[in-house]
Amino acid sequence: MKNLPHLTFLRSFEAAARYLSFTTAADELNCTQSAVSNHVRSLEEFIGRPLFVRHPRSLSLTDVGEAYLPSVRHALQEIDSATQLLISQSHKREVVISCPVSLAEKWLIHVVEDFTKAHPEIDLTIHSTIWVDVETKVSDISITINHVEDVEGPAVKLWDEKLALVCAPDYRVGGTVLTRPEQLVDGKLIHILGRPVYWEKIARHFGLTGIEHKGGLQTNSSNMGLEFAVNGMGCAVLPKSLVRAHVADGRLIEPFDFDLDCPWTYFATFKDKAATPSVKHFKTWLLKAAAQVAL
Repeated sequence: MKNLPHLTFLRSFEAAARYLSFTTAADELNCTQSAVSNHVRSLEEFIGRPLFVRHPRSLSLTDVGEAYLPSVRHALQEIDSATQLLISQSHKREVVISCPVSLAEKWLIHVVEDFTKAHPEIDLTIHSTIWVDVETKVSDISITINHVEDVEGPAVKLWDEKLALVCAPDYRVGGTVLTRPEQLVDGKLIHILGRPVYWEKIARHFGLTGIEHKGGLQTNSSNMGLEFAVNGMGCAVLPKSLVRAHVADGRLIEPFDFDLDCPWTYFATFKDKAATPSVKHFKTWLLKAAAQVAL
């Protein structure tokens, strides 16, 4: 980079040119009159041309000073604007989160509700996603559902997910309440597209040949699968974190007990580089809430 005059020299010159007074410029810049005078003299020596005509009780700009002033003033304004932008961004009280719509509606909404009550000064924006995340540059925090064997990099697992099999309380198979796994052979099954492994694990666990290939309702939305089940349209297998609220309020039941790990679970990726204090604060809040999830 070419040699440039010291920024302090330029600020003193601009203030002195604006007031045509070293004393008034010094008051604005919170320094002494002699300091401003020395700064201007140093700038003149650097340039090799006089910028002011020094009268006994006043100043006036030389032709060189008149020509130089607009460029210096513009440059200082650009520096000030850029600095203020960086400062405002570092203190920006906003957090942008992306999250699968199913988890956003069943779990994240409660995390957000509690956080905003405790910190109303921080604005939250939630992007609900289906299948893929939003553009990576959009979100400060991205929550995704991934196969546990496919996750690489800095993603943080929020919890160890479990599978749940659910149906409506009055759901019947051949007129009989569903209470035994073997009844699934004759039941209506709800399939989540892209997640055939859910029913495959149920079939393998209970020794039920072929139910994973059994026809029935299909949807690419976990929320839609839940609503099918709530309306008595079949049985669904989903991550337990998504069904807990419906089971708690009696809209769905788990007709029999089992303990199966879900091969798909939720991970969070944090844009820690240049993260604002607000983002860091929500990150801590989110991870604490995730640690309290008991499946």
